[in-house]
Amino acid sequence: MRSDIFNLAVAAVLAQSASTLPTERQRQYEDHHYDHDHERPMSNDYRVSYDPRPFYIIDNMTDSPLKAKLQSCENGPFSVTSFSIGHRGGATLQFPEETVENTIAGARMGAGILECDVAFTKDLGLVCRHSQCDLHTTTNILLHPELASQCTVPFTAANATSPANALCCTSDITTAEYMSLCGKQDGFNASATNVEDYQHGTPTWRTDLYSTCGTVQSLDSYITLVESLPGHRNYTPELKTPPAQVPMPFNGYTQTHFARALINSFIARNISASRVWAQSFHPPDIYQWIAEFPSFGRQAVYLDEDGDTPATLANASSLARLAAIKARGVNIIAPPFGYLLTTTADNKTIMPSTYAHSAKAAGLDIIPWTFERSGPLATVKARNEYYYGFFAQGVGSDGQLYEILDVLARQVGIKAIFSDWASTVSYYANCFGLEYGGFLERDE
Repeated sequence: MRSDIFNLAVAAVLAQSASTLPTERQRQYEDHHYDHDHERPMSNDYRVSYDPRPFYIIDNMTDSPLKAKLQSCENGPFSVTSFSIGHRGGATLQFPEETVENTIAGARMGAGILECDVAFTKDLGLVCRHSQCDLHTTTNILLHPELASQCTVPFTAANATSPANALCCTSDITTAEYMSLCGKQDGFNASATNVEDYQHGTPTWRTDLYSTCGTVQSLDSYITLVESLPGHRNYTPELKTPPAQVPMPFNGYTQTHFARALINSFIARNISASRVWAQSFHPPDIYQWIAEFPSFGRQAVYLDEDGDTPATLANASSLARLAAIKARGVNIIAPPFGYLLTTTADNKTIMPSTYAHSAKAAGLDIIPWTFERSGPLATVKARNEYYYGFFAQGVGSDGQLYEILDVLARQVGIKAIFSDWASTVSYYANCFGLEYGGFLERDE
């Protein structure tokens, strides 16, 4: 009987994305912003607009033809571009990730493809969260005792020998309970002796200015939001592999069920496969989509993090490895952008890496991650910052951001790029007339 009940539940989940009970605040938001008959905003005066950051970066560049070209574009016109992918929404540098507010800000800054990282809840609803088990640092769950008590690892205060600790997963709570949370900037205070103090810890180069109560999203509400945005917007959901603390199958729910449910959520909403770039770090998910949903599988994104050290990067960069991935039907590879770059022997010039050359030789399209996730470039070497580890010796100022992006776009030939602050990439793409496909497609 239990098996039969579970099978019926799974079938329901696979047939349609999880429905949720919106909070009163979310109802008010939707009533104010949505034209429910057409899922389009009622306002007709929407314009892509940029903040000071692109201009700050340009002002800090060394004089060059690239700088002059970027300066010439300062008055636009600016439009939505699918070269610019909103990472966790596209405004994560300043807004709580995976929230409505973040996504709207990323869209306003011109991101043509918007991301929702997909995790599942206790009742198998699909929700937007970067990790199955990050609620203790990205939401206010610990401030709700009735929900905090359900966490995989309840909060324990810091003491003389141990830091504060907690671990709260989407699968600890129901979809309705999840939707009652507020998103906050990712961070925690390891010295906290109470849950209120544990909420702090935002990196100093980010801000809590907009971290008031971010509106969390289900996968279905994210689809509704993206459909409502002006301009032609597309989707890039990432299936998040549950960590060891959430063993799979989860009460009989397998990784295969999970991967299938993600795609079925878009099918249920009549979203064309051509508008969806489904991602995963778990290769079996990619191969499943290629086999079961070939129209979606054609642009499934194979996330690659197999080269995080010099030794492993050498193996990850091998043409044989990347060609074997291509031979399995994969068309798009997505490494950290640091895999794609190196420097000349004198550390004065940034250029494409062996990985970049091998991926292109294998016939793979490249969509790297994540621009604008590292803070000030002047300190990336001292901080051993993840994305710059392989070429940090050639980096020294924020003005180099557009030089780095230019190498990725022109010399590596990336198709698009994820960014934590969409305006930086969108400005560059608008200046050079880039859409998805980058310079290669434009030049064709």
